[in-house]
Amino acid sequence: MVEISPSGGSGSQLSTGFKQRHVSMISIAGIIGAGLFVASGHAIASAGPATILAYASTGVLVIMIMRMLGEMAVASPDTGSFSTYAERAIGPWAGFTIGWLYWWFWVLLIPWEALAGGAILNSYVPSIPIWQFAFGMTALLTLTNLLSVGKYGEFEFWFAMIKVVAILAFIAFGFCAIMGLIPGFHAAGVVALTARHGGFMPNGFGAVVGALLTTMFSFIGTEAVTIAAAESANPEKQIASATRSVIWRICIFYLGSILIVISVVPWNDPLLPTHGAYQRTLEVLGIGNAKLLIDGVIVASVASCLNSAIYISSRMLFSLSHRGDAPKRVGRTSGGGVPRAAVIASTLVGLATTAINFLAPASVFNFLIATSGAIALLVYLVIAVSQLRGRRALLRRGGPIVCRMWFYPYLTWATILFICGALITMAFLPEHRGEIAATGTLTLAIIIIGIVRQHRAVVPAAAKPLPVV
Repeated sequence: MVEISPSGGSGSQLSTGFKQRHVSMISIAGIIGAGLFVASGHAIASAGPATILAYASTGVLVIMIMRMLGEMAVASPDTGSFSTYAERAIGPWAGFTIGWLYWWFWVLLIPWEALAGGAILNSYVPSIPIWQFAFGMTALLTLTNLLSVGKYGEFEFWFAMIKVVAILAFIAFGFCAIMGLIPGFHAAGVVALTARHGGFMPNGFGAVVGALLTTMFSFIGTEAVTIAAAESANPEKQIASATRSVIWRICIFYLGSILIVISVVPWNDPLLPTHGAYQRTLEVLGIGNAKLLIDGVIVASVASCLNSAIYISSRMLFSLSHRGDAPKRVGRTSGGGVPRAAVIASTLVGLATTAINFLAPASVFNFLIATSGAIALLVYLVIAVSQLRGRRALLRRGGPIVCRMWFYPYLTWATILFICGALITMAFLPEHRGEIAATGTLTLAIIIIGIVRQHRAVVPAAAKPLPVV
């Protein structure tokens, strides 16, 4: 287990610099990514009002995963989170594989989010190139991560606050408009779900499945609160609280806001995919400067995701180092308990992929992004398998299980089957087949490396002579 020091300290200990409000806000708003504002428009345009089923199904999946992860994390808080639990429950090769895959996912998110934010800012200040905005955002947020975990927490607190306030205001205004409580504003309301433009499921169940796969990746990052909580003064309490609150967070921020959108905007509105669900909703309701308002929220969300990408990737790399799966250098911390080498290494890899986007053929960058396409589902699968196999170990350790998975092992098995079904479905859909192939190739390569490393570690140990008694 990675050691956590109350006061930080040089060497190999992380600090407990997160305040309670930091972890609370990260757990509340960590689930709200830029994908909610961007990808939701495409999902609604393809599946119609039935998109709410896709978000609800994905929400149930995330709730199950967080409950399983919470059971393990409350019992044993660790900055390596599910990677550490996979190592204990499945084997060293599994912890090695999922740790490096998760690190790679968040490292790739650095250029993705930086370029997305740079493109929005460039549309308002075209004299400054996208790459300069992207580099500036990355440099600023890297600096905050290098200073202390408290600085990261403070930035993330305010980014999260912007997202929370924006979504709650959107839901409140949309609800009042639907109910006719605001003079001059009126929307069709829930009757729009079934009474117009082909009904509730205009393009059939297949479109809902496609939307489900799209929405699934909007939720990635929910599990990261277990990594952050490990650097708080009371990780068990913080993790348990975040796990229990995930149900109402999903219901309000995702299902609530999407219900407002599909009650206001016709699913076949030609501007829905290009303008985005939330901007188009405000435009239909007659709000001026809707694009400026939503772009501001998206930039805050992008900055939040970029900030978290640097933090999470560095902590996973730090954890891998402490388990002997990454260079020792990235496992060292500063006097303030910050793994600066891990932060710098992760950011440099992210900047390198950003440069590839501008200097190499587009196919190279697209392939790199595709390698992360199914990692979220693989992470969820490993969490479920780890909890399935790890429950007995928790019971053997004695003591009560504070955050118990419901109806074990039946819901755990149902979750595993659901994830496997989603992966198989992706393999048969042309728009997702490339992601499965790229992610599968990367995963297979890392698994082979992990098994070879595990074998080399076991053979020398077995070859040692037995001690003389």
